Amino acid sequence: MSRQDKALKRLLSIPKDFTWSELVTLMKGLSYDLQKAGGSGRKFVLRESKSTLFIHEPHPAKVLKPYQVRDVVHHLSKDGFLE
Repeated sequence: MSRQDKALKRLLSIPKDFTWSELVTLMKGLSYDLQKAGGSGRKFVLRESKSTLFIHEPHPAKVLKPYQVRDVVHHLSKDGFLE
């Protein structure tokens, strides 16, 4: 199982301690580009289809909220990365 697969499996378990850096690494591995969107807003844009996930970078703690993790799972499912 690759690092990417392990990260996806962890994400699907909707953990309460999924970090921003884990998300960035996962999304970049799936061909998303990270862009700033003003303030703490960030956009992950899929290179091929330009599908965009807008999310706020958490601060000061770098742990995603459970609703953010669910949003990421929903977006990856919509883009065909999850079965």
